[in-house]
Amino acid sequence: MTDVLRLLIDRTSTPIGELVVIADDSGHLRVVDWTDHEDRLLLLLRRSYGDDRFTLTPARDPSGFTTAMNAYFEGELSVIDDMPAQTAGTPFQRKVWAALRDIPCGTTISYAELARRIGQPTATRAVGLANGANPVGVVVPCHRVVGANGTLTGYGGGIERKRWLLAHEAKAAVTPQLSLTL
Repeated sequence: MTDVLRLLIDRTSTPIGELVVIADDSGHLRVVDWTDHEDRLLLLLRRSYGDDRFTLTPARDPSGFTTAMNAYFEGELSVIDDMPAQTAGTPFQRKVWAALRDIPCGTTISYAELARRIGQPTATRAVGLANGANPVGVVVPCHRVVGANGTLTGYGGGIERKRWLLAHEAKAAVTPQLSLTL
């Protein structure tokens, strides 16, 4: 019989809604999602790990992930870069999710570009589906993917949250101009 996966769940307020943070006992982030999408989150967990194959135990700041997410929303954008995430998913989905982590903060790419980056330029639709199935939103920055013409399309947390996240991260792309006096 397979062991039951013990997951630790915490919640935190952000400027764009309450966030759910779920980690495992080994210090891996498993899910980041919005509480207004908690039904979807629970369905994802059941599909990924099986009915009755996981438990959700309330925990304060599991592995420091809640603190890290709060720091991200306060402007320390790089804290998400190296957060260890372990997710279920197909090999293709994991490939897409790994590529998402390579999109620099403050920038966006299209779904077609993401498909090219993983070496499957004709898989734009499949890349979009994998992007939408990302269980670790914000940390695995699916919000950085936009339509071919640059429009904001599809984000599980809603377009307004996507817009906010991109504006929040755009601050990182702005570098101060140095003036030299000789």
